[in-house]
Amino acid sequence: MGRELHNCECAVCQKSEDSVTVAEHRQINVLLRKLNEVQRRWYIGSLSQQRGGPSDRALVRISGRDGKTIRRGRRELRDGTAEQLGTRQRGQSSWRSFLKHYQQQMLACDFFTVETAMLQTVYVLFFIELGSRRVHLAGCTLTPNSMWVSQQARQFTWTLAERTPPMRFLIHDRDAKFSRTFDTVFQGQGIAIIRTPFRAPKANAFAERWVRSVRAECLDQLLIFNQRHLRRVLTAYIAYYNGSRPHQGIAQHTPIPSPRIREGPIQCHEVLGGILHDYHRKVA
Repeated sequence: MGRELHNCECAVCQKSEDSVTVAEHRQINVLLRKLNEVQRRWYIGSLSQQRGGPSDRALVRISGRDGKTIRRGRRELRDGTAEQLGTRQRGQSSWRSFLKHYQQQMLACDFFTVETAMLQTVYVLFFIELGSRRVHLAGCTLTPNSMWVSQQARQFTWTLAERTPPMRFLIHDRDAKFSRTFDTVFQGQGIAIIRTPFRAPKANAFAERWVRSVRAECLDQLLIFNQRHLRRVLTAYIAYYNGSRPHQGIAQHTPIPSPRIREGPIQCHEVLGGILHDYHRKVA
């Protein structure tokens, strides 16, 4: 954890020819500095497996790690060793403790799909704050191409500009829809990108758990007609989820805190036509 920040030795960074590439390489080294030795090995190994990503020789110059370490990390990812991210090692912090330490400054994002009554597949992009469990709906689309995904990222980062403390990490899987441009938008705001290992859904457990919640509590009980209908339903559900639904992970509080009224008659507010019920006390 006390390792000094490595200065990239690639030709682009040495000549400062491409500011985007320079910033991306610096973000890689900033993240490597925060991880323990095992996590660094897995992270470098995952970078070497990306389609269109840097070669092993380029990674040596970018990260300062030798080729043997890169190959070992890639082999451990392939063999499934990296799926044991929660295993604590003596003198080293685990993935679980890393999440716990930085959860107030971490985001996760993911896609899920919804089939409509018109036989269309709508893609939904969302973000979730790990510390508060607050969910943000980025958008719904029939064509989640790189341009659309990057635009949603820009619009979402505008909402983070005045946040205290600032967000530092974004977790997402290796879906091809998360393009390099998408990552660059967040890196430009000082947010490091953490890509989960292959075949390791538990590494992005917060996002996966929310998808399960929204399906079980909302979407599985409704017939969605089109993209506009889906957005209206998700907006109503997320407002309920953030403002009224208590969470065990945050001591039965809601993601958006609200004052607790202990006196007065109890009223019931129906959400989505009565699928969900929000009980609260009427203010005197």
